Amino acid sequence: MSEIDLTALDDGGKERQDPKILTSMQEIDLALKECGIGWFHVLLMTSSFVGLIAGVLVTNTTPYILPIAECDLNMNLIQKGLLNAMPYIGMTIVSIVAGFLTDTFGRKIFLVYGFGGLFIFTIIGGSSQSYEVLVIAKFFEGILFAISFSPTLTITSEFCYKEIRDRVVLFRSSFTAFAQILVAAMSWGILTHDWKYSLFNGYIELHVWNFYIYLMSLWAFFSFVLYAILPESPRFYLTQKKYNEARKVLIKMYTMNTGKPAETYKYIDLWKDKEKEMIDEEPERKLMASFKHQLITGLLNVKPMLRKPLLGYLLLISGLNFLSMALYNVIRLWFPQLSTIVEHYSNIDAGNDLCGMLDSYTHDLKMRSVNTTSSEVCVPTRSGNETYINSIILGCVCIIPFALSGILVNKVGKKNLYIAAGFICVCITLAIRWADSKVAVVALFSVDTAISQTMIGLFQALTLELFPTTIRTLAISVIMTFGRIGTLVGNVAFPVLLNMGCVVPFYSLTGVMICEYIFVPILFHQ
Repeated sequence: MSEIDLTALDDGGKERQDPKILTSMQEIDLALKECGIGWFHVLLMTSSFVGLIAGVLVTNTTPYILPIAECDLNMNLIQKGLLNAMPYIGMTIVSIVAGFLTDTFGRKIFLVYGFGGLFIFTIIGGSSQSYEVLVIAKFFEGILFAISFSPTLTITSEFCYKEIRDRVVLFRSSFTAFAQILVAAMSWGILTHDWKYSLFNGYIELHVWNFYIYLMSLWAFFSFVLYAILPESPRFYLTQKKYNEARKVLIKMYTMNTGKPAETYKYIDLWKDKEKEMIDEEPERKLMASFKHQLITGLLNVKPMLRKPLLGYLLLISGLNFLSMALYNVIRLWFPQLSTIVEHYSNIDAGNDLCGMLDSYTHDLKMRSVNTTSSEVCVPTRSGNETYINSIILGCVCIIPFALSGILVNKVGKKNLYIAAGFICVCITLAIRWADSKVAVVALFSVDTAISQTMIGLFQALTLELFPTTIRTLAISVIMTFGRIGTLVGNVAFPVLLNMGCVVPFYSLTGVMICEYIFVPILFHQ
């Protein structure tokens, strides 16, 4: 996600100012502090939480509908993998440019239209009567996710003054883990029902998974409404020299937080002198100069990233993140489907390990596709209560690394922590193949997901440390784009390998982690 280089925009190209004279960005920090914390920030954090859930649902709804919709949409394993990966294709296409567009045209426009568009395409996906329509809808959901999700952190941080900004951002980051648990709980409450409804004499048939997607679309709709209510970031207005608009936002914050009239606000006349200086300037000329300046500055900032040693860091971290996110999202996104298979086939193939049950399932799926002329009715392998409970357990386990990694990283260092996490991941990914009980499957998948999530976080922390401020956001965008490509490749390859035999994908994932484990010391020794 992109962030504006506020210092550069404020002071770039100018002589060093008198330290007693405050810059516009220093003034707005004092003005935000005067606004205090109150109902405006409640609205801000509520919008961020609801928007985060709407974004998480783009990728997390698909794993829960795969078992129940397999007959309605006539899906095989490869089609399920493609459906899982489709949002990531959309994200990959626009993720690098989304941050630049947000910095150029503002946060609110992309938040409002992004979440509004996400709501519309989620409704289209919920109304789908064929696999093709659902796949296309998921693709556009991925694009809109990248556009709308990118500015959420930026706008949240820009409404906070310096002393509380880090705490607010860290608090917001914890929403992701809670969103995973909430999505599993909502899926459990909806998908265990057997709702059916026909429209236009059976031309449109709605099943429980259609209603599930409809209900999940409400999060995007609420995000659209909340961000439509919120004003544009006053810091963005300052970078565009829209002082009057920035002052109006600050006054609104002050009145909402304190309940006092605007006349009592200490900074009610802030920047009025600067407005007078700009009356005679040509707006069109200013806009073109601003756009040209941003474009040239951005291109100049990219140059150091394409030289040693930063280019080596970028390539190595991007490659390692490709492998880490491939493992993390394959294990996470396929867990509900695999848990459903275990729930059903553990009673049929008692005493079998995970691979025995998966091989039985793939065999039955192949036989079902071969016997297309048979009068046998397709019966989906529906998720029972155990699958949803297991998903909630997995989400709870994933919260643990947020606490532990923050404590351990300063004591043992990123290198030692990553090597330990990589070793654990290799062992657990290999052990999943021999899991012979429901408890073992849940435990191994949960720990594997949690540890791989920690590894991704360590890569992001290392990137922030290695790359300077001017290209840090772009470096994160490139690295996350490679990670999303890894997710895409992993989710398409997993069902293909699973069709060859259960041991193939799990040995392949173990091999991926061994490769990553080998290259990590090279990164930390550079």
